[in-house]
Amino acid sequence: MGIRRRVPVLGALAAPVSLVALVAGGLAWAVPTQAASQAATPARRPTRAPGVVVHPEIRQFGFVRSTQPPTEQYCEANFGILCYGAPQVETAYDEQPLFRRGLSGRGETIVIVDSFGAPTIRHDLAVFDRTYGLTPPPQFTILKYGPVPAYTPSTPTATGWAEETTLDVEWSHAMAPGARILLVETATAETVGVTGFPTIVNAENYVVSHHLGAVISQSFGTGEATFGSPATILQLRSAYEAAYRSGVTVLAASGDTGVAAAVTVTKVHYFGFRDVGWPASDPLVTAVGGTQLTLNTRGRRLAPDRAWNDTTLLGGPAASSGGLSSVFTRPSYQNGVSATVGGRRGVPDISMSASVSGAVNIYISGLPFGAGWAPIGGTSEATPLFAGIVAIADQLNNHQPLGMIDPALYAMEAAGDPGIVPVTTGNNSVWFTTGGKIVTLPGYSAGPGYNLVTGLGTVTAPRFVYELVQTVHRVGTSVTYGTSPTFLPHE
Repeated sequence: MGIRRRVPVLGALAAPVSLVALVAGGLAWAVPTQAASQAATPARRPTRAPGVVVHPEIRQFGFVRSTQPPTEQYCEANFGILCYGAPQVETAYDEQPLFRRGLSGRGETIVIVDSFGAPTIRHDLAVFDRTYGLTPPPQFTILKYGPVPAYTPSTPTATGWAEETTLDVEWSHAMAPGARILLVETATAETVGVTGFPTIVNAENYVVSHHLGAVISQSFGTGEATFGSPATILQLRSAYEAAYRSGVTVLAASGDTGVAAAVTVTKVHYFGFRDVGWPASDPLVTAVGGTQLTLNTRGRRLAPDRAWNDTTLLGGPAASSGGLSSVFTRPSYQNGVSATVGGRRGVPDISMSASVSGAVNIYISGLPFGAGWAPIGGTSEATPLFAGIVAIADQLNNHQPLGMIDPALYAMEAAGDPGIVPVTTGNNSVWFTTGGKIVTLPGYSAGPGYNLVTGLGTVTAPRFVYELVQTVHRVGTSVTYGTSPTFLPHE
């Protein structure tokens, strides 16, 4: 469910108090008619998609009013979860050997696309960096694509997207501290389902056509079934087609609801069948799923990564989304895993940390209950983490963008390259309540090789970036795939 749960808000010495959560995973939004103030109108304007809602794939769990971030021991004692800081996650993915070689994303730009943005993001990133000993990004640019409204902290949609923006910026920077950051903020309306994705598509077309960055991170999506017909999705793909032609890597969060897809804005109601989200299901996009990290204070693993599934913890669908597309047929790079995907596009492709029970800390100062630290998770975390890894690989590739990396990812797994680490435990089965009855949607299980929970697995950064660059040069970036004029049968 899009859970409006009670989030403990703790002061430095105060006893816990309760507030209604501002959980962005339970919010949805729609994009108004595009009216860019800083961007020329792209040549191709997609048609509007009535009835489509766009969800940020994020889950907040707790808030600490303090200048210092909570430790995993503090989170466990007060919230019943673990939470991690930047040095721990960098260590978990073994990034220090890359940093020592000067590979930190230097010379590259990570493009983050979010609605509304966060008015305090520059200040909050500076606090985050000082706290964790990170150098500021060499350049942090905010592009307001359209008339972005003034921030209203009393509005859950605005605060939810402020959290999303903060997570995306702080954690892409943590993974690639030498990279430039371009935050593209799009304007949205209060009414949901009026225009859908067009402004996002236009903004991304602008980024691609003006060569503003080599990797685009998208932490949003919505179930394919919510579009009404495949034709609606196919009319909204121009940015991904442009990125494919231009050699830009596009990432998308696979989703936070396991095999379920929300029908309503607040993620209170779900379809009674398994569905995957778009744009993650697009064959020209790399879909990023979620894992659970279990780390000690130094970032060393206490257990192997497993598929993220916090459905029981959060009281409704909360797991790495994955499954089979009902719109796109099997892309050429998945021919080697046809036993798993059959004739359809399988989601996700790769996975990174996303679990709320092993959350990451963000610093944010624009929430109604003050400034402080929030443990947070979701595939909105996994996607900027992986964007940082891709930026480092682009730097390694003599600052030449790698472009469409999915053919290389599947070739790496087929070759047994050690940079891809299998995730072999967990599942994305979920349950929810409808009409007073509990409905269970059986999901898929993680396991060796490709699976519909964590994709090919996760990564160990030093090996992965070198293998990725070598494999892109070996196998190329070409992709072939098909589409269906009507929805293929849902499972």
